Amino acid sequence: MNLVQTSVLRGDAAGTGDFRQGEYHAFEAAGRPYLYLVGAGAVFEIDPAVRALLDRIEGTSLSHAEMVAVLAARGQSSAEAEELIHELRQVRVIENGRALPAPAPETPPANFPLQALVLNVTNQCNLACTYCYEFGADKIATPQGKPKYMTKETARASVDLLLAESGPRNAVHITFFGGETLMNFPLLRDVVDYANGQAAVLGKAITYSLTTNATLLTDPIIAFLSDNAIGVTVSIDGPAEIQDRHRVYRSGKGSYAVIEPRLRALIASHRTRAVTARVTLTEGVTDVVGIYRHLKDDLGFHEVGFAPVTQSGERDYAIDGMGMDQVLAGFHALADEWLDHALRGLMHGFSNVSETIGELIQGVNKSHPCGAALGLMGVSPSGDLSPCHRFTDADTHTMGHVSSGIDRTAQKDFLDRGHVEAKYDCQTCWARPLCAGGCHHEAFVRYGDTGHANLHYCDWIREWTDRCLHIYGELAARNPSFLERFAERKGL
Repeated sequence: MNLVQTSVLRGDAAGTGDFRQGEYHAFEAAGRPYLYLVGAGAVFEIDPAVRALLDRIEGTSLSHAEMVAVLAARGQSSAEAEELIHELRQVRVIENGRALPAPAPETPPANFPLQALVLNVTNQCNLACTYCYEFGADKIATPQGKPKYMTKETARASVDLLLAESGPRNAVHITFFGGETLMNFPLLRDVVDYANGQAAVLGKAITYSLTTNATLLTDPIIAFLSDNAIGVTVSIDGPAEIQDRHRVYRSGKGSYAVIEPRLRALIASHRTRAVTARVTLTEGVTDVVGIYRHLKDDLGFHEVGFAPVTQSGERDYAIDGMGMDQVLAGFHALADEWLDHALRGLMHGFSNVSETIGELIQGVNKSHPCGAALGLMGVSPSGDLSPCHRFTDADTHTMGHVSSGIDRTAQKDFLDRGHVEAKYDCQTCWARPLCAGGCHHEAFVRYGDTGHANLHYCDWIREWTDRCLHIYGELAARNPSFLERFAERKGL
């Protein structure tokens, strides 16, 4: 991970004009200096000579001769200094007057093969969560007059579309979603049986997952999920006093007492895939550590992830500045635990760290915030295609139909507007390789434009990304084998 020792890039002539600081984020972990190279989405440890040069050039400019002198003072020969300057220019750590704009992440082709579909098997739900993005105050769905439940014919056409559009991919994935997914469990069973058969004919592997509020879990359903290795994500906000604030039935009755015994049965009996919890953070629901303790240590979830509620910023459940400070403090506390576990060679269940570490290991440099309208699409109960599950049943975001295929014009428009290079505010942000402007749906709800950067989260994202970089650097210095095992376990 030493920039000087591991780089194989070679530059051209040193160029003319003074040199200035390039685009990178410097940080220190385990007493070692690192750079996060924005143009490459890569992390490198730097040696003392590089650090001395960057300290000297920060906030000013240096001539080529001045840089050689700085490096010579650190024991570099003239030839070594020249080679190092070439390398630093190539990876854009330093730039001069001839520097070109940083290359944008490559845009995937229009026929980028599908990897996953999210089947909204119903738009109905037996709960009435007060912050629900699909049918709550900030809804963009327009389900009136449309089917409430996906039919067998539509579901099978969805499977056929996924396999046909998967191109050379050897494996594809289906996520079952709602509404409350288990309200259409008979269809789910049929889809798994049909998709397994069709994938086998084509020599492809297929995997499954679902999201549920857990209110309808039964022993036979749990057995089916385990027998078919279906990953389960449960939408749950914490112990009873927290869960029952927003996740309620239409009568106003809380849901915790119903789901608690069912969750214990699910976690105890589902042996083939991890069972994860997804927590929606809202006003008053900001005790991240307390919620984590209950879900991970008491109920036994394998992983727990947190996300602030998607909303326009004007709702009474919105988190204010003080609440966000509490959330971030909780994130840091759990990040400390995650690192402590990793240094001892143990996995920790805080998925907000795990996901970012996984992206750093892969050297992710995103053109778009996620796979929406790329390798992933959502399917509404009617069969309409959308960029992802959050846009299903929204007439303004339809991208074709499972019976007629993908609307490539609508897809291209969505992807062009969502590309990180189209977001002006992202161009000077060092965290853009991992963020790319943030969630399309969040941007639409708050700004009315799926291609708008999520500016209200920028400081949050930068602080959290910096924290994860420090964790990565600590592990690279003190227990690099854990990163290797982590990558293997996550299939990276």
